[in-house]
Amino acid sequence: MNDSVESAAARRGPPWIDPGIQQKIEWRDGDIVISVPPKSGTTWTMNIVHQLLAGGTTEFRDIYEEVPWIEFLSNPTQAHQEVLDRISAMPTDRRRAFKTHSAPPQVPFLTTGSGRKVKYIVVFRNPEEALVSLWPFLEKHADEWFDLWQMPRAALCRPDFPSFYSEVVENHGIQGAFFGFLAAWWPLREERNVLFIHFSDMKRDHEASIRRMAGFLNVDPSDDQWRAILEYTSFPWMKQNEDKFEARTAGKFPILKSGAMLRKGEAGEAKSDGMTDDISRHLREIGGQICPNTAAVNWLYEGGELR
Repeated sequence: MNDSVESAAARRGPPWIDPGIQQKIEWRDGDIVISVPPKSGTTWTMNIVHQLLAGGTTEFRDIYEEVPWIEFLSNPTQAHQEVLDRISAMPTDRRRAFKTHSAPPQVPFLTTGSGRKVKYIVVFRNPEEALVSLWPFLEKHADEWFDLWQMPRAALCRPDFPSFYSEVVENHGIQGAFFGFLAAWWPLREERNVLFIHFSDMKRDHEASIRRMAGFLNVDPSDDQWRAILEYTSFPWMKQNEDKFEARTAGKFPILKSGAMLRKGEAGEAKSDGMTDDISRHLREIGGQICPNTAAVNWLYEGGELR
C-alpha cells in the first residue's frame, strides 16, 4: 500500500467498517440500535441489552453473534447482501439488537411515526477517555487482520499517545467520530424512541443505568433475573469471561489479540493513560468547531442530567 492509499485509509477509517450497509436493512418492530462512538462503552452496552432481553444468561458464545455489528465486513470480498441475509435470518420470535458506531443519517433514524417501532440507545463518553482507550485498542488488532485487509499497522498505530493523536487522530479528523456523532444525535435527544446515557453515569451507578435501559425497552425482569443481569453485566464477570466479548466469531481470521476489547473500564483516568494538557486543549477546541453547541459539548465531557 503506497503512502496516499495508507493516508486515505486512515482518513476514512478502517476499511472493514462500511456504514452503507445499514441503509439496506429491513427493520422490524422491536429492533434496538445501540449507537456508540469507538471505545465509549459499546461492548458493555451490547451485553447489557442482551442480558435484559435474555433475562440474565451465560449461555452465549460471542456477544457479536447475539448483537451483530451492522456496518462490519468480515473480509474484503464480503458482499453487503451476505451481511443483510444474516440479519434477515435472525429469529422472529425475539427482539433483535444491533451495534453501530454511526450516527444519523449514516444509521437510519426511524421516528415513532415512521411505521416501524425501532428504539435507539445512544451512549457517550468523555472523548479524552475514549481516545486514550482507542490508541492501545488499535495496536491490539491481530497481524492476521491487518494482513487480510492489506493495511499496514502504520496507518492506525503509533508507539505513544501524543504521536497517535498528532499523526492519526488530528491528521485524519477522528475527532469527528466523537463530536460529529454528538452533533448528529443531540437534536434527537428528546425523541420518545431515543435514550441518551453517559459512560460516566453507567460507572457511577451500574444498577440505576441498567434499570433505565430496561424501562426504556419495556423489559420487566423478575427478581431472580435481575440478580443474574447485574452479575453478568459487571466488569469483573465480563473480564473473567473475556472470550465472550472479543468478536472471535466475527471474522474468518482473528481480529484482536487477547485482552483487547475489555481494558480497565474506568472513568476519569485520561491523564494517567497519556492525555496531556496541550492535547486536551486542542481536542476541546476542535470539538467546539465540529459541534458549536456548548451545552452539548459540556455534557459529552461530564455526563449527568440532560438539559
